[in-house]
Amino acid sequence: MKAIYYTQYGPPEVLCLQEVDKPTPKDDEVLIRVHAASLNAYDWHIMRADPFLARLGKGLFGPKNKIPGADVAGLVEAVGRNVTQHQPGDAVYGDMSGANDGAFAEYVCAPASLMAPKPQNLSFAEAASVPMAALTALQALRDVCKVQPGQQVLVNGASGGVGTFAVQIAKALGVEVTAVCSTSKVELTRKLGADQVIDYKKEDFTQSDKTYDAILGVGGYKPLKAYTAALKPGGIYAMVGGTNKQIFDALLFGAFMARDGKKIAQVMAKPNQADLVYLNELFEAGKVKPVIDRCYPLHETADAIRYLEEGHPKGKIVITVVE
Repeated sequence: MKAIYYTQYGPPEVLCLQEVDKPTPKDDEVLIRVHAASLNAYDWHIMRADPFLARLGKGLFGPKNKIPGADVAGLVEAVGRNVTQHQPGDAVYGDMSGANDGAFAEYVCAPASLMAPKPQNLSFAEAASVPMAALTALQALRDVCKVQPGQQVLVNGASGGVGTFAVQIAKALGVEVTAVCSTSKVELTRKLGADQVIDYKKEDFTQSDKTYDAILGVGGYKPLKAYTAALKPGGIYAMVGGTNKQIFDALLFGAFMARDGKKIAQVMAKPNQADLVYLNELFEAGKVKPVIDRCYPLHETADAIRYLEEGHPKGKIVITVVE
């Protein structure tokens, strides 16, 4: 089978398309004929081993998993002997980052427990764009921020992969959403349902008097104190990614930087089937829709990651394996 393969960390040039052996599912796995996969910041952080801590668990001197890609959507081709919930021919999707990567290929083996039925009203490309980004948004809002109907929530980075899902999921949870994005994405963010949109090129929300019950910061770059100052007493700043300095500051000093009962929390998606099934209901009810910026064929995966690294795509970037 064809797969994107790499043996050393580095820029997109380390990725190559080559023939590798078709995998065989273990007892608790399913073999998936990949129709589409999608890119996340996770993929290029692992590819570049940046920050250095990304090597922990992924290979200190080189990638243990030679085929990248965590988000997958496709058809089950075979199942392990312990698998009862999926059958050959089932359309499934999921996030494999909790176990192994390998979605940038024609076939991949994935833990059956991480795969969910593909939403019926989504294409394979749309479904592939969902898992890691939507799970991150859902778990940040529902589990970390514990948002309640009527609360005021700000999504900083509202037009990216996580942000486009966060705006829609927040609205589905009944909160008032303020979205922050660049000028060219204001209209998109309004269409996603944001109650207010702030163009960060024209206005700095951290300098405003308005405060929020929760702020979901995707790839924030300001000092953490600037974000906590925009919180109401008891509010929470949930950070997804961010600069290396922010990440280390949150780890080392987060508990001391927040006052008035405010909190700083780092968010990483926990892949699981139950949350994907929950999201399926939102997709099939039309409350949430994926936003796809571009699709690239498998052999152009390196170009897709270059585009991602340039920054600020509108929604997700998808790798199509089966046209």
